[in-house]
Amino acid sequence: MKTDIEIAQETLLEPITQVAEGLGMTQEDLELYGKYKAKLTDEYLAGLEQRPDGRLILVTAINPTPAGEGKTTVTIGLGQALGKMGKKAVIALREPSLGPCFGIKGGAAGGGYSQVVPMEELNLHFTGDFHAVTAANNLLAALLDNHIQQGNQLQIDTRQVVWKRCVDMNDRVLRNVVVGLGNKMDGVVREDHFVITVASEIMAILCLAENMKDLKERLSRIIVAYNYAGRPVTAGELQAVGAMAALLKDALKPNLVQTLEHTPALVHGGPFANIAHGCNSVRATRAALKMADYCVTEAGFGADLGAEKFFDIKCRMSGLKPDAVVLVATVRALKYNGGMAKADLVREDLEALSRGIVNLEKHIENLQQYGVPVVVALNAFVTDTEAETAFIREFCQARNCGFALARVWEKGGEGGIELAEKVLETLAEKESRFQVLYEDKLSLEEKIRTVACRIYGADGVKFAPAAQKQLQKLTELGFGSLPVCMAKNQYSLSDDPKRLGRPRGFEVNVREVYVSAGAGFVVALTGDVVTMPGLPKEPAAHRIDVDEDGIIKGLF
Repeated sequence: MKTDIEIAQETLLEPITQVAEGLGMTQEDLELYGKYKAKLTDEYLAGLEQRPDGRLILVTAINPTPAGEGKTTVTIGLGQALGKMGKKAVIALREPSLGPCFGIKGGAAGGGYSQVVPMEELNLHFTGDFHAVTAANNLLAALLDNHIQQGNQLQIDTRQVVWKRCVDMNDRVLRNVVVGLGNKMDGVVREDHFVITVASEIMAILCLAENMKDLKERLSRIIVAYNYAGRPVTAGELQAVGAMAALLKDALKPNLVQTLEHTPALVHGGPFANIAHGCNSVRATRAALKMADYCVTEAGFGADLGAEKFFDIKCRMSGLKPDAVVLVATVRALKYNGGMAKADLVREDLEALSRGIVNLEKHIENLQQYGVPVVVALNAFVTDTEAETAFIREFCQARNCGFALARVWEKGGEGGIELAEKVLETLAEKESRFQVLYEDKLSLEEKIRTVACRIYGADGVKFAPAAQKQLQKLTELGFGSLPVCMAKNQYSLSDDPKRLGRPRGFEVNVREVYVSAGAGFVVALTGDVVTMPGLPKEPAAHRIDVDEDGIIKGLF
């Protein structure tokens, strides 16, 4: 069996200018990054504003398991299937982070015959957007420490510096560090921290900003520290905004690439959904809606994380309104949720499936709370049996959900025709009555409790004393009307990654709360989730290499 990278490397790509022609674009609308990648120009994006919107389809999934779900693969396969049916579709995805590529998760370009290409470049440096975010983040950190060193005119309390440095790599030893060691000219000694680039507030800002003006306004609102009087100190006060914007100028433009079947894809931005808001850029999604009749986009990890944040943060801020949701599941993952060992998942077991399908049930209920029609896509494996498939089909139909098999890993767009037909049928027959989960006027504490109880299924929320003080302070500072971004493990609906299926009788533990004032949301850290991941015992980096001809091996 061919690997994903072998399939991608054997595919003959079209020049990106040719892909763009299919969308009515000219070379003047593109800023080329080689032969197969390009950015959309600001002039082209401005010209799209008068066009009508297409239909917005969000792809999400059940909670991820070691058995695999294939959400990105299904997203790409659905876009390819719509293209095969003569529909004008554009896919909108996030950019992969280097950390997981070299860690345990691998790349994020899809799989099998439903991939975005050039796969290696997409998973590695791509067009440099992440490097720009990293540089802008660390420029602000450098300016902050330099201000303290050069007299500290803003009276920054070095015990209350909240801005963290970042790097796009899983590196646990950087979570807590000490800077400024050495002599007096080496800076003020203080404790510092790193987050992975995809958890940086600047990544969130890049993905939520509408244009350069909005970007700069958001950057100026970033809170970097508090002064001795307890007042916030911002990036604007540090005079950092112009230089940061200069680093982000090109990164603000969406990237155009293609799938293995030459379906156009806008790949832009990449916040994680377990520790950030988990959606590609607003600019890319809006552009895709104007460029085509159908925009197929995704949100990270399970629907309890990515979809919730897509609805309650991205849609709330941008005015986007999804027309349908595709919820991806696999027989294997549902049996795993039912307590079946990974080694036994190839065996038919309807009892394990019936125990584990409650995870799918909860995600269906969650999505229906938002008033958006749901289609369950069963990502098919050769080990699935007819009885297992029929069980899931009947389960979904009993809950007013569309259902379709997806064989997109094996067959590409052709394997997604059944799913595409069901999505089109749903769009034609069911009206989306989209609404956010909570109102802005609720307190921060009530917003957190609403997500925990209505989406995770918790009985309540337990706030650590430090979190309670932070909530009170943020409310006093005027941030009480912002939406909340829940940082939670992705493996369970609860804050305990070992509780699979549909946990009941638990509380969500919130240990820390802080504001991302530029992004426009308040982050709540739950359980043991961290904003700087570590590498596993056997990282994927051990298997990656490049041969004498420059061909990359082992990237998946």
